[in-house]
Amino acid sequence: MASILKGTSILVLAATLAAPCLALAESAYPAGPIRLLVGYTPGGASDIVTRTVAAALGKQLGQSVVVENKPGAASNIASAFVASSKPDGYTLLLGTIAMSINPSLYKNLTFDPVKGFAPISQVASSPFMLVATRQSGITSVPDLIDKARKAQPSLTYASAGIGSGANLFMEYFRSKAGIPLVHVPYKGTVPAVTDMLGGRVPLTFDNIMTNLPLVKEGKFVALAVSTKTPAAIAPDVPPLSQFVPGFEATAWFGLFAPAGTPRAVIDKLNAATVKAMQDPQARDALDKMGAQAVTSTPAAFTTFYKAEIDKWGAVVKAADIKPE
Repeated sequence: MASILKGTSILVLAATLAAPCLALAESAYPAGPIRLLVGYTPGGASDIVTRTVAAALGKQLGQSVVVENKPGAASNIASAFVASSKPDGYTLLLGTIAMSINPSLYKNLTFDPVKGFAPISQVASSPFMLVATRQSGITSVPDLIDKARKAQPSLTYASAGIGSGANLFMEYFRSKAGIPLVHVPYKGTVPAVTDMLGGRVPLTFDNIMTNLPLVKEGKFVALAVSTKTPAAIAPDVPPLSQFVPGFEATAWFGLFAPAGTPRAVIDKLNAATVKAMQDPQARDALDKMGAQAVTSTPAAFTTFYKAEIDKWGAVVKAADIKPE
């Protein structure tokens, strides 16, 4: 009995001594550079948002926030890496709307999309823009709906691939509007746009960062944006909900840490993120892209993230979308 009590006392003593050390480590955080992973290649919208956030967050934390691109598998490679990383606040993920789509598309994920992460804060959002080619002759959403109901064969739309945002947003619209549309998936945005410009596909519903420049060049016709209100960067383009009641969707970006990251670290990162996204330089960079800074508490972001998984899971199921 004495030996058991002695062993227990040693464990209690060890825990007592460890607690102040852990608290000290958390209060000193961050004591070195932070890795911020993004699941896409350099140069795209997600990468640009990530680098904007990294620069602003680094200023607030007083440490370098180093962006690391780890593309592949619709961002699942980066997500899996972060979910399995040490939960110390030094490896973070810039997640996108793909994180809420992938759980319903991929049945054999190597990480738990909810339990594997500690959400920190949303950082930005961006509307999608529904566009048609000039060659199509489609000039408005009512015109599109009318033509879609009468077209033989059915109208087609392009996307960057099965399960991409462009695919899901258009399927959500198609379902809400009750119209037939045929999906033509490509391996990326560039080949999709190339075929649209060649007159082979008339429609797409992609991020405003991708579509607005082509609208300004006169190559695409802007029909609507996905958000409840017009986008500041394109105030004359109406919300889709004006024609299809109940439609609302947005592309979002947010910061995640591995599950198990100490609460003190999450709170410090959240506070720094809120201040970072108020930085005029960061806000201006996002505004020019057609995005806007958005922040939230860890609890609110967790609730939002779970709701997005449910929302897009229902769209995937209704459209019977299968991964490539």
